[in-house]
Amino acid sequence: MGRDNIAVIDIGKTNVKLALVDPAALAEIAVLKRPNRVLPGPPWPHYDTEGIWAFLCEGLARLHGSHGIGRIVVTTHGAAGAFVDESGALAAPVLDYEHDGPDRVGPEYDRIRPPFAETGSPRLAHGLNLGAQIFWQLQTMPQLRRRARRFLPWPQYWAFRLCGVPSSDVTSLGCHTDLWQPRAGRFSSLVARLDLGGLIAPPRRPDEVLGPILPEIARQTGLDPSTPVHCGIHDSNASLLPHLLANRPPFSVVSTGTWVIAMAVGGRAVTLDPARDTLINVNALGAPVPSARFMGGREHDILGAADCPEADAQAMQRVLESGTMLLPAVVSECGPFPGRQARWTGPEPEAGTAERAAAVALYLAMMTAACLELAGHAGPIIVEGPFARNRAWLAMLQAAMQAPVHPVTSATGTSVGAALLGLGEHAPRRLAPLPAGIGTPPELAARLSTHARIWREALSATRPPR
Repeated sequence: MGRDNIAVIDIGKTNVKLALVDPAALAEIAVLKRPNRVLPGPPWPHYDTEGIWAFLCEGLARLHGSHGIGRIVVTTHGAAGAFVDESGALAAPVLDYEHDGPDRVGPEYDRIRPPFAETGSPRLAHGLNLGAQIFWQLQTMPQLRRRARRFLPWPQYWAFRLCGVPSSDVTSLGCHTDLWQPRAGRFSSLVARLDLGGLIAPPRRPDEVLGPILPEIARQTGLDPSTPVHCGIHDSNASLLPHLLANRPPFSVVSTGTWVIAMAVGGRAVTLDPARDTLINVNALGAPVPSARFMGGREHDILGAADCPEADAQAMQRVLESGTMLLPAVVSECGPFPGRQARWTGPEPEAGTAERAAAVALYLAMMTAACLELAGHAGPIIVEGPFARNRAWLAMLQAAMQAPVHPVTSATGTSVGAALLGLGEHAPRRLAPLPAGIGTPPELAARLSTHARIWREALSATRPPR
């Protein structure tokens, strides 16, 4: 069996995945998945940590029994963290970032949070700023500060459960948390203001080995007791890492899922606008990466596109000929056009039709293009995640950006990047060339370019919210 196989725990907002990666082929050989359920509380809506843990332990045992596991890496979304007590148990449930509790103390938090120039972190709604979560939780549950001994970013909480070593990583601290200075490579002034200096676990490199799995994990899963656990990484930066190693700038990576995140590497110099959900990510090498984002996967589902047949070229042509467009924003609390209310121009396509899927894809591609432009995109565009299989979206994005688009169609876009952490200094510095680009018939490409121009003009003609 594959003693070198790398198990990647990938906890997104919507799903929890356990992928097994063959390090020689840099390819997934097995994937297990379950929904990431949110429990209602008390004291607040929170993630089902024990349900996730049971799934992971069972999955590790299953994959080890069938394939073999040599090491473990964790990657998660960036808007969660865990307080743990002296025993290592949760000191409080892990807050769901969509809960509006932190908004209730927004004015007080705004008075102490550092400026965008320091953190590269925009002010976001609900609990999307991890600093806002911490501020609200400490006010809501006064005993939490006495009970808590450590605060762990979300990837490192799971690494801690596996090996017992507390840590943080720079990619998780550097993704819109308000807790990190990306350019200086150290904690922001907010950490001192919240008196968190001794609470947040010390930052370490994402690829660093924290230690072997705990003896009880070895007994429960059948894994070798010496199986190493790596520090872990923010999921968008896991998607970015293979391309940092494989390509020369400039290029952009678009990571798709619940969030669509556009990351520009070596792009144009731009002034990021925090009011439009731009931010600075910190990549696995510790360098700042201008980024912009919106909830593209969430909008896709709200609009019912998941229940439609695939949009083919004929469905796209019919939508383009009808003049139908969707203008932003379906999720108006975030993204490049905050506060705008979505509206259709032309006839709204019927639910459950290929035309509906096509119209949604055109809208989501134009939103992605707006994010790329805000982040300073230049060069080719590499697409990770579910949208890499959406041909209508890919064709619209290529036409809107007038740049080559290269989809990466692995089942779990973050898993190979996270697995590279397990290779450490042996990770290949030059991976496979860019995957093939997409081809669009010239007539359809011309129509899509026209649609992009009309969409942008229609958006400019509407008055933004004050």
